[in-house]
Amino acid sequence: ETIKEITEFRNQFSNETIGFIPTMGALHNGHESLMIESKKNCDITIVSIYLNPKQFGKNEDYNKYPKQITIDINICKKNKIDALFIPNNNEIYSKNNITKPYLPSKKLTTILCGKSRPDFFNGVCNVVERLFNIVTPTHAFFGDKDLQQRLIIEEMVKDLNKNIIIIGCPIIRDKNGLALSSRNSYFSKDEYNIVIQIPKLMSLIIK
Repeated sequence: ETIKEITEFRNQFSNETIGFIPTMGALHNGHESLMIESKKNCDITIVSIYLNPKQFGKNEDYNKYPKQITIDINICKKNKIDALFIPNNNEIYSKNNITKPYLPSKKLTTILCGKSRPDFFNGVCNVVERLFNIVTPTHAFFGDKDLQQRLIIEEMVKDLNKNIIIIGCPIIRDKNGLALSSRNSYFSKDEYNIVIQIPKLMSLIIK
């Protein structure tokens, strides 16, 4: 739960490859696919669960974002994760941390999701940079469901000269083709029946 604890764990390994999967919890099969990929590619796998307030806008769903910490811990145990880091706000945004936040390029952050969520990617980069500094992984795994986010993080790693390999993993979908997301739990049955039409329509357009 603390930086001290995860640092002590991390310092046991000097020559091993360290895979890292940052999450906001409410884990599902998409997150598990990242764990499987990390276990396949790296000697040690670390998962973090931290609901980052800085990537939520004023009227967004920070307070109602799904939480299932006991289930999440069991998912990590099932996948034989080596360490699970569950920090609080004081650990991540310590008053002693005066590092100037990295600001991603507007070229990538003002399109697509960035149009409706202008502060989102700044918040993502802020927390991911801090987590990278704490965990010091050799590899980090991100799902291609959030492709824009992954590209921005790749740019951040390059700009900050961090020796971390970013690995994108395929989108995991449910039986109806909907990309898995923690927020899918918000849908009523009627809403779900509407949104599953989106991947079907997109597949027709692509064809």
